[in-house]
Amino acid sequence: MEMEEDEERRRQRKLEEALEVKSLRRIISAYLNYPEAAEEDVRRYEKSFKKLPPAHKAFEPPLDMSQDVDGCKDPHLENFEHGHCHSEERNASSCQSASTSGRMCCSNNAEACPQEKSNIMSNPTTEEVKSEQQHEPIFGSGAGEVENNNEIAECCSNDVADSNGNAFSSPHDWLDPSLQLNVPLVDVDKVRCIIRNIVRDWAAEGEKERNQCYKPILEELDAQFPNRSKESPPACLVPGAGLGRLALEISCLGFISQGNEFSYYMMICSSFILNHTETTGQWTIYPWIHSNCNSLSDNDQHRPVSIPDIHPASAGITEGFSMCGGDFVEVYNDSSQIGVWDAVVTCFFIDTAHNIIEYIEIISRILKEGGVWINFGPLLYHFADMYGQEDDMSIELSLEDVKKIAFHYGFELEKEQTIETTYTTNPRSMMQNHYHAAFWTMRKKRTTTT
Repeated sequence: MEMEEDEERRRQRKLEEALEVKSLRRIISAYLNYPEAAEEDVRRYEKSFKKLPPAHKAFEPPLDMSQDVDGCKDPHLENFEHGHCHSEERNASSCQSASTSGRMCCSNNAEACPQEKSNIMSNPTTEEVKSEQQHEPIFGSGAGEVENNNEIAECCSNDVADSNGNAFSSPHDWLDPSLQLNVPLVDVDKVRCIIRNIVRDWAAEGEKERNQCYKPILEELDAQFPNRSKESPPACLVPGAGLGRLALEISCLGFISQGNEFSYYMMICSSFILNHTETTGQWTIYPWIHSNCNSLSDNDQHRPVSIPDIHPASAGITEGFSMCGGDFVEVYNDSSQIGVWDAVVTCFFIDTAHNIIEYIEIISRILKEGGVWINFGPLLYHFADMYGQEDDMSIELSLEDVKKIAFHYGFELEKEQTIETTYTTNPRSMMQNHYHAAFWTMRKKRTTTT
């Protein structure tokens, strides 16, 4: 009986790994399909332009419609396509898919890393971040291991195979054009969304948004832990870390900072920026080129943005900085996480929950007694419009009820205010969406002993 259960577990693990590889291939294909989708946009513009009557063609179009778009190659794109961008595997991100060593980075027990928007989750690994002070890559500790800062996260030595048994042993395999899938445009739109997130986290143009969102958090953390010890820094978890800038800034304040992210789209990009940046302004992107609506001018739409605005490896990170991949509930709802963290920082995160009550319960459980929860963001529940999926759920509470739930799980409110902010907004757009974000500091009550 026990042998049958072991065999079933092995079979399930192989299935999960195959689904993981399939998901990752689709996401990598979305990145690789980005230039083709952009060219398709140009062809659509050109087609519409040709339909104009001659009298309406008197103006100069913003693009040279006679130009052969296939003849224009971006050298940076060629580098990406030929495997010079090595991505590792929740975000930006840690179980990052292919590591810089060319192997799949996975957990020590060889289970698969979490899959993009999948019901199949597994144990996380951690992302490497290169430091200017050390020539070897630095690996942050995994979830539940924040006290052991010198432990090196190892990648699995075995290659990962797809459902047909084909092994992928290097990033060159993953980026082989023959493996590129034709993915739906919605997948490429996610890549375009990532590009706008790059501006928010890693460009000078995003500084205003970062000052609105990240600066209050950093100032509050600094005030809450005024006497931080370099020998034993406080540990701070950042769920929903996205492209990693906030987690990095917290590390630079003198905390053992761990970002947690679920999206492979985010993980691939953040890993590239954190681990492969050699200088500030190394790359130029055109984040607003696809936005034809609400543009004040062609120049605004076509303007370049240099990234990153800082060099991550020389920013002054604290030893132990890491990015952990996986679903927040799956990774941190574990007995090893109980009472581990001095602080939890959630920025535009808690409304990503299917069940926000579960998020709050886990945050309370993983904090030490007297630990601090700093939250910033709206309540734009991500699964509120999921119609027709019977096995999905979305618990949508008012801010008043969210705070009542927090009090039920042992939190006391210390500070609260509303801050107006935007999110990945083009600062020169005619349309600006503003949030009145909730910003609070709560503390987990200490257990009284008699």
